[in-house]
Amino acid sequence: MLLKTTTILAKSLLFIPDISGFTQFVQSTEVEHSTHVIAELLEVLIKANTIDLKLAEIEGDALFFYKENEIVFQEQLLAQVDKMFTAFYSHLKLLEKNRICPCNACATAPNLQLKIIAHCGELQFITVQNNRKPFGKQVIEVHRLLKNHINSDNYVLISEDLAKEISMPMDYQSRFFQFEQGKNTYDNQEIKYTYAIIETDKLQLSQFPNASKVQLKNPPNLVTEQQLPLTPEAVFEVITNYAYRHHWMEGVKKFIYDENEVTRLDTEHVCVIGGFHFNFAAVTKEVQSNQLVYGEMSTDLPICDKLYHFYILTPLDEQSTKLTVETYWQSKSILKKGAMFLMGRRMLEKMLRANLDKLRLFLADRF
Repeated sequence: MLLKTTTILAKSLLFIPDISGFTQFVQSTEVEHSTHVIAELLEVLIKANTIDLKLAEIEGDALFFYKENEIVFQEQLLAQVDKMFTAFYSHLKLLEKNRICPCNACATAPNLQLKIIAHCGELQFITVQNNRKPFGKQVIEVHRLLKNHINSDNYVLISEDLAKEISMPMDYQSRFFQFEQGKNTYDNQEIKYTYAIIETDKLQLSQFPNASKVQLKNPPNLVTEQQLPLTPEAVFEVITNYAYRHHWMEGVKKFIYDENEVTRLDTEHVCVIGGFHFNFAAVTKEVQSNQLVYGEMSTDLPICDKLYHFYILTPLDEQSTKLTVETYWQSKSILKKGAMFLMGRRMLEKMLRANLDKLRLFLADRF
């Protein structure tokens, strides 16, 4: 193993956005969906990097950024903080508005919070097998500042060293930031800092259109049912998890989807069937209060203008579920209507019955 260290004398910026509540979130929720939610939020924070920070490490629920040999101006630093908090809470709002999954991970994701630690100093770097990363006293200090006496999990903390470097008063006040002074002792060394609790109602959050529920005037064109040996919540997870689709869907060669995204309203996936790509979007509609529903809509099928599948889950007892698949199609032309009447309906019904039989066997075998 090749290991070497180099010393850089110029001061550098260290910057850590840390998702608060991660440990409790993962321990008390479904692990797979909580992992997806955290991955999405980390991606959002990375994309919100506007001051050319370099990502040194993804540390579970946190990102360790640095800016080598450079410290940005006060205005740039505070604008970066604002940008990340805005992006973070905008995405939480999107998750909340478009949620369809009933699991605890998706339901409690809006309770997550964000804290940002900013520090500066002379960095050393360590290179191990061509991977070069910050190393040394300042790196230890910025991570220790994550553990402090601030009575909140939603704040920005700027070390005294950094505040002096950017000429920012320790009691800086603005419309958005109300800084207060604090200090903690680590290994008998006192580190002073200034911090501001972030008031999320002052953030200019991105506006997302409401994903409306589908309103269908006519009854379904086709209804298929199957009894399944699991709870509605467990069946819902399998149906909405595209990684399982190849186990129970007939004729699909490949599924293309974002593996790090929790399925929610308007998320999309692609079914590759016989060399053709068919796009589907997640939708929903009104059902009874004791039911769960997941829907898909496509406008890519040549035999109709629009096709809906709604998977409606009704509990039968503590460990079984009735799955009802309601299929709707809409066609404007007489030719397409005739094609659906003559052969499309029979093809869809045959395919759906085969899918549900395979789903029942898959659930019984796997779970």
